[in-house]
Amino acid sequence: MKRILKNIVQWALIPVVLLSSCSDDFVNTKPLGEVRQDEIWKDAALSEAFVTELYVGLGVGGFDEQMLASLTDEALFTHPGRQINIITESLSDPANPGWTNTTYHWNNMYARIRACNIGLKNLETATFSDEALKKRLTGETHFMRAYFYHQLLRYYGGVPIIEKVYELGETDYTSARNTFEECVNFIVKECDVAAEMLKGTSMPKGRATDAAALALKSRILLYAASDLHDIPTAKTKSTLISGFSKPELLGYVSGNRTERWQKAKDAALAVLNLPAFGYMLNLSAPVTPEQGTQNYQAIAMGGGSNVIAKEGASELIFARYFVDARDERGAWVGRDNGPNGYHNWAGNTPLQNLVDDYEMIDGSRFDWNNPEMASHPYKDRDPRFYATILYDGAKWKPRTTDVKGKDPYDEIQTGQYQIGSAASPTTYFGLDARNSSVEDWNGTRTGYYMKKFVDPNPAIVNQFHRQQIPWPFFRYTEAVLNYAEACIELGQDAEARAWLNKIRFRAGMPAITESGNELRERYRNERRIELAYEEHRFHDARRWMIAPSTIGEKARIIRVEGKLKPGKSVTIYRYSEENYNYTYTAQDVDPGIENRKWNDKMYFLPIYREEVNRNNKLVQNPGY
Repeated sequence: MKRILKNIVQWALIPVVLLSSCSDDFVNTKPLGEVRQDEIWKDAALSEAFVTELYVGLGVGGFDEQMLASLTDEALFTHPGRQINIITESLSDPANPGWTNTTYHWNNMYARIRACNIGLKNLETATFSDEALKKRLTGETHFMRAYFYHQLLRYYGGVPIIEKVYELGETDYTSARNTFEECVNFIVKECDVAAEMLKGTSMPKGRATDAAALALKSRILLYAASDLHDIPTAKTKSTLISGFSKPELLGYVSGNRTERWQKAKDAALAVLNLPAFGYMLNLSAPVTPEQGTQNYQAIAMGGGSNVIAKEGASELIFARYFVDARDERGAWVGRDNGPNGYHNWAGNTPLQNLVDDYEMIDGSRFDWNNPEMASHPYKDRDPRFYATILYDGAKWKPRTTDVKGKDPYDEIQTGQYQIGSAASPTTYFGLDARNSSVEDWNGTRTGYYMKKFVDPNPAIVNQFHRQQIPWPFFRYTEAVLNYAEACIELGQDAEARAWLNKIRFRAGMPAITESGNELRERYRNERRIELAYEEHRFHDARRWMIAPSTIGEKARIIRVEGKLKPGKSVTIYRYSEENYNYTYTAQDVDPGIENRKWNDKMYFLPIYREEVNRNNKLVQNPGY
């Protein structure tokens, strides 16, 4: 079956050329490792295998070694030479757009869209007898086509809508870009069709459902109502967009924006009304901080090992799951991002920019000008901070055997400290710092490590251990946030606050009480914190048109220094306020590592030069 699936991909992506018949028995022998295209649609199992293969286009979700978080003010990618700085420094151009996750790549998405088109065309005339299966497979394929188009739309704006299957001998293979509005309408229609076809169908984990289709519809309609895609608004915020000759490719040039917000609200509410979703969102007051951290960790683990949800209601609507028997990139999140003092790779490390945006436990803002906060920056923060970020002094897993003697306390060490006696100290670099005595090439440059999505199981420690934490394409809380945002923009502040406070109570945070623009700002920060590392920030900052002051800001890091107090003596370092005076210095990362800057052309990524050369009907995005 593995070889059959492999060849199904080939049938999907290239035209089939059949040889003429021949009397030679050898020539007429059916290859054991291939399946004729016309035979696929006669067999229910082969048809299902074809549709199953469409999900390969999802890759490993956001669990690539390089994560979209590192294109934003969430994270910094540790290892140079991966073309991330092409985007963060606004150096993108059609010849070299910079690093692109495979699930946003123009060619990859259109290859998958072609496969969907082949599937939909053939499912219409498929001759296998199971009509229920045929309907389900058709619904799944409509969802997948909608998903691939929404990935393109989020990156590039309006793109060509291709519904036909191009064959050899076509008179014209070129196609113009559809308007942004046409693309939104197409995706919404696909979601509606998928939701109707999949309604009431019991699906295995990881496959499309009616709930997934409704969640995608909610997301795309939220984007459609946002500042970047309301051209009259976008023009006031960007001279580059104002001067673009084809603004209809980027957003709505006319129409009623209030109606668009209402559609976004209605679509989100349809998700909120789904049964069996909504983990611990029925609280009337905040849980304890400890419970808040546990709740958030349980959501991030998706029911992974060592974490069991305490309620039957699910958070995940559509996710990518991983199997231990398969060596998939998505199973190596811990290795890719964990501390070098545990022999991991420190890939996408949290920025101080993100850390500073976690509120205090009382709901107030963190402030470096407050002496108490500056001297204890990790004390009494939003409980989600402790489930997302590994910071200096944080408790973590047991060290590996070769490192245990250097740190029997299992604490993160990202600073520089004194050991010996206070009268005659020597410098000691933390085991998880860049100058670590364990590995001095894989350490964080920011002073932090990613904890979210890393399995806390103490048996999963280093680069030799896989994990099975699912990637959340859509989770229920995103729809809650979508609903709250639409309510705010429609002036329905009380309704927005009610739903935002459900999220905050689950996290152990106090209620939001603001209204108007202050509520909008609290909401945006709430979304930033709740959805950290989930591939939302890059799109949110752009659609809100706040990118110049967020993802375009300099990457900030922390420097931690511990000096022995007079009369103190230490032989093996551990975090201790009894023995040490600590100083925390927030500063910009060395510009030689990354020198972030913003150019308005980055609101949309460039279409690849070779695509424009092949298709002279394509109009390039502004600024390129």
